[in-house]
Amino acid sequence: MAEKIKVDVVSDVVCPWCIVGYKRLEKAISELGIEDKIELEWQPFELNPHMPPEGENIQEHLHKKYGAGPEDQKKSQDRLSQFGEELGFRFDYWDDMKIVNTRDAHILLDYAKEKGKQTELNMRLIESYFSERKDVSDKEVLEQALKQVGLNTREAMARLESDDARYQVTSNENYWQSLGVSSVPTMVFDGKSALTGAQPVEVYKQVLTELLEEKTG
Repeated sequence: MAEKIKVDVVSDVVCPWCIVGYKRLEKAISELGIEDKIELEWQPFELNPHMPPEGENIQEHLHKKYGAGPEDQKKSQDRLSQFGEELGFRFDYWDDMKIVNTRDAHILLDYAKEKGKQTELNMRLIESYFSERKDVSDKEVLEQALKQVGLNTREAMARLESDDARYQVTSNENYWQSLGVSSVPTMVFDGKSALTGAQPVEVYKQVLTELLEEKTG
């Protein structure tokens, strides 16, 4: 069998376009029937690394950061909800929704990677935040997500107290940013080519097909 295609997905668990991009990539992989030829790894990117523990109302945050007014935000949320529906994912936006700090979530995703459950935990956290109105900076929510995917909660939560684990995440973030990643999602294929943003399914299919042909040619 040909060598696998390594896909690094640089993303944040509170990034709506990241889940749309991933679901489209997943669909492309499924339609090509190449699940066994892909090695996927999630890489950390914090949209708001300095977000305080209490978080910030999403509407105020988007207005402050991007100058987006209520009407623009509503249009964007409706569009995302429609894309999500097409891909089997539910966005449940609400007035009191907050943008929160995701450092702890990324530490736990690093732990889950070692246990072969990184994608499962990432999806659980994204669903908790976007579909279930949960605060993914809350330790109880994080612990529940770990349990739901069958990870050792005591061992995993202990990582949150580790300076080494914290450093590992920021070091990984700096590495990808040093390569020019400045927005998410960014999908890096075999460490050579990258696509930024949630691309159409056909674009992912084309890139994956070309990479497979290179490996088998």
